[in-house]
Amino acid sequence: MESDCKQEHSRMMKSTLILILLALAEVAAYSKKDTNIREKRDAVLIRSKRRWVLSTIDLEENMPGPFPSIITTLFNDKKQDNSVKFSIKGDGVTKDPVGLFRIDESSGDVHVNRPIDREINPIFHIDFDVLDRQTGIAMDKTLSFNVEIKDKNDNSPQFNPSTIRASVPENTPEGVVQAVLQAHDIDLKDTPNSQFTMAVVSQDPASPKFTLKDLPTSTVKQLAFTGCFDYDKAKQYKVLVEARDQGTPTMSSTATVFLDITDSNTHPPEFSSATYNTVVTEMELKEILRIGINDKDTPNTPGSRAVFSILKGNEEGNYKIETDPKTNEGVLSVIKGKNFEKTEITELEIAVENEEKLFQCVDGKAVTGPTPKPNTAKVSVKVIDMNDAPVFKKQVEKVYRNENGPPGDVLLVPEVKDEDSDINNLRYELVQDPAKWVSVDPKSGKITTVQKMDRESPFLKNGTYTVVVHAIDDGQPPATGTCTVVVYLGDQNDNAPFLVSKNAVICGNKVDRVDVKPTDLDDPPFSGPFSFSLGGEEELKSLWKLDPTTGTSTSLISLTSLAYGNYSVPLKIQDQQGLQGEDVLQVVVCECTGINTCRGRLPFSSSLGPAAIGLLFAGFLLLALLLLFCFLCDCQSKNFQHIPLNLQDEGNQTLVKYNEEGGGSIYKPESIFLKDSLKTPSAPLEYAVDGYRKGENYTMRSPAGYNYQYNFQEMPSGAGVMSMPEQNWSTIQRERENLRNESRQMSRTYSLARTERNLAEHIERKISSFPEEQRDCPVYSPYQYVYEGRGSDCQSLDQLTVSNLGNNLDFLQNLGPKFNTLGGICQQSMERRNVRL
Repeated sequence: MESDCKQEHSRMMKSTLILILLALAEVAAYSKKDTNIREKRDAVLIRSKRRWVLSTIDLEENMPGPFPSIITTLFNDKKQDNSVKFSIKGDGVTKDPVGLFRIDESSGDVHVNRPIDREINPIFHIDFDVLDRQTGIAMDKTLSFNVEIKDKNDNSPQFNPSTIRASVPENTPEGVVQAVLQAHDIDLKDTPNSQFTMAVVSQDPASPKFTLKDLPTSTVKQLAFTGCFDYDKAKQYKVLVEARDQGTPTMSSTATVFLDITDSNTHPPEFSSATYNTVVTEMELKEILRIGINDKDTPNTPGSRAVFSILKGNEEGNYKIETDPKTNEGVLSVIKGKNFEKTEITELEIAVENEEKLFQCVDGKAVTGPTPKPNTAKVSVKVIDMNDAPVFKKQVEKVYRNENGPPGDVLLVPEVKDEDSDINNLRYELVQDPAKWVSVDPKSGKITTVQKMDRESPFLKNGTYTVVVHAIDDGQPPATGTCTVVVYLGDQNDNAPFLVSKNAVICGNKVDRVDVKPTDLDDPPFSGPFSFSLGGEEELKSLWKLDPTTGTSTSLISLTSLAYGNYSVPLKIQDQQGLQGEDVLQVVVCECTGINTCRGRLPFSSSLGPAAIGLLFAGFLLLALLLLFCFLCDCQSKNFQHIPLNLQDEGNQTLVKYNEEGGGSIYKPESIFLKDSLKTPSAPLEYAVDGYRKGENYTMRSPAGYNYQYNFQEMPSGAGVMSMPEQNWSTIQRERENLRNESRQMSRTYSLARTERNLAEHIERKISSFPEEQRDCPVYSPYQYVYEGRGSDCQSLDQLTVSNLGNNLDFLQNLGPKFNTLGGICQQSMERRNVRL
C-alpha cells in the first residue's frame, strides 16, 4: 500500500515536473519569438487583456487566388459582443496600394483582394483598432501587425545592354576584347532566385573560340578569345551569351555581341617592277621618278600606306624618296646637286614597307618571330654632264672706301674658277650700277670707279652701295656666274647744315617765338649738335634772338612787339666740325585763327537768289524809265538852270569819319581837290580841266589867244559854281574842238604835277602834326586800347590807295556812242534856247 502511494506520488511529481518544463519551454519560446520580432523593423505587438501577443503574417508572392482570401483573424477579449467593431488602416489599406487589404468589422477576418509583387511591395505595416459600434470611439489602444511577402523566383537575370557592338583590329593578340557584359536579377538578394551564371552559348563563325573572363564583380564578365582573326575570311562575328539563375524553376535571358573586324597589315607591299631607269642633268634639283606598288590590304589604312627608303647608292645624300599621300607612289627626287666631269650612272636600291607592322594568321594561330625582309627594287639614274658656270671665290665681296674719292680707284679684281672652261675666255658684264659710278673690264673683271661716290646719294642703303657683276664662259650653252660687290662708303664733312623748313608763322596774338629745326646730310660727328647765330645787320639783334645757341634745334624769339607783316631773318648754322651753312627763315607775323594759320580776308563777292536778281533788274528798269522821263521834261523846258559844281563834296563823300577804338594807322587821307587851290589866294597858277587855267578872283581863263572867262562863285556849302557869258554855243564848240588835242596833253602833264605836289604838301602837313617821338619811327608804334571783343574783318583804310584810276583821264574824252548822242541832243537844245552855263 505504502509502495503504491510512493509510486503514485512519484508519478505525480514527474507529471508536475513535466508541466513545469513545458511551461518554461513555452515561456522561453515566446520570449525568443518576441526578441526576434522586436529586432525586426516593422515588428508588431498585439495586446489582449491578459497578455501581449506578437503577430507577423507571411504572405506568398503572387498568390494564385481565389480572391478575396482570408490571411488572418484579429480579436480582442475585452468585450465579446456585437457592441464593438474592428477597423484597420495603413499600407495597402488607406495608403498605396489602396484597397489591397480589408477587415470584416464583426469577425475580424483580414482579407487580401489581389496578388502582390514582392519586388514592388516587400512588406506592409497595418494598424488594428476596436471601436464602439455606436459612437465610433476606440475601446482599446491601437495595435499593429506586419504582412511580409515571401519571395518567389518570378524574374530572370537581365543584361544591360542586351546588344553590344565592338570593333576589333585584325592583328589583336589572343586574350580579351573590348566587350563587357553585365546582368542583374531583381529577386530577393543572396537567394538562389537572384544568383545566376553567364556563359557563351553560340558564336558565328566558330573560330577563334570565344569565352567569358571573370571580373571582380560577379555580375560582370568580359569577352575573350583564343586564336587569331583573319579579315579575309571573316569580317564580323556574332556571339550569344546566356545568364541563368538558380531558383526553382530556373529562369534565364541572353545578350548578343557583334564584333566588327578591321583590316590590318597582313599583306606586304610589292613593287610594280623590279628595275627602273631615269635621267637627270647634273646640278639639277627636281623630281626624277615615280614608283608604284601593289598592296592587297584595305587602301588608305596604316596597313596599306607605303613607306619607302633608299638602302644603297645614296651615301652622299643627293637623293630622297617620299610617299605621295594621294597615289601611294614613291617620289624619287634630287635634293643636292653633284658636279660630274662626264656623264655617269648611279645605282639605287629602294625598299618599301607599310606604316603598320606585318601580321599573319596561319591555321588559326598568329605567326611570331622576326619580321620578314621588305620588298626591294633597283633604280638606275643617268646623270648627264652639263656646262658648269664660272664660280667666284666669294659670292659677296665687301669693299671699304671713303666718299668723294678720285675716279680711277680700283675697287676689286675678282677671282674666278671654271671647271669646264678656260678662265682666259671669260667675259665680264656690269649688271647693277644704279648711280653709274663704276666700270668693269670685260676681260679681267676689274671694277674701277669713274665718278666720285657720294655717301649722301639716294642710291645708297645704310651707307652701302651695291654693284653686281656677271662672269660668262664660252660653253654651250654659255653659263653665268654672279658676284655681288658691296661698297661701304665712309662719311666726310661735305654737307653744310640747312633748315628743314624755311617758312614760319608767329601768331602775334598768342606766341612770340617759332621753332627752328636744322638738318645735316652727314652723319655724326659731321652733323649735330649745331651752333646757331643771326646773320645780316646788327639791327636784327634788337628784334630777334636765338635760344639756345647750341643743340639739335633752337627757337627764334621776337624781342619786341612786331607789326603784322613778312620778315626775312638770315641765320648761320655750324655743324660739330665748324662747317657753316647760311639760310634765311621767312617769318610771317599775323593774327591767327588756328594753329599757325593766319586769318584770311573776307570774300569780295556774294551770291544773290533768283528773287533778289529779279528785284534788281526791276529797279534798274524803273530807274531808266525815270531818267528818260526827266530828260524829256528838261529838254522841253524853257529855262535851263545853272549846274553847280560841288568840288568839295565830290572828294569827301566816300570817306566817312568814324570814332573807332581799334589800333588803326594814325594816317588819315584827305581829299586833294581844286577847292584848296581856290580858297588859297597865294596858290601858284594851276591848270584845271581841259587846259583852262585859274585866274585871279577865282576865275578860270582860257589859254592865250582866247577871250573866254569863266567866273567861279563860292556857295555857302563850299562848292563852286562856274558860269559863262552869253555867246553862240556853236562858236564855242568849234573853238573847243580846235583846242582839244593841245588841252589833252597839257591836262595830262599838269594833272600829274598837281597830284604829286599836293600829295607831298599833304604828307608834310600830316607829319608836322605828329608828336616829336613818332616822326621818324620806321614802323607804327602800338597803341594800347581796352579790349572790346574781336576786331572787324574789314580791310583797314590805310591799306587803300589814293587813286585806283591813276592820273590818266583820257577815258573822259570817249564815253561811248550812247553818251555822245545824249550830249549832242542836249547841246542842240541848249543852243536853241540860248542857255548859259
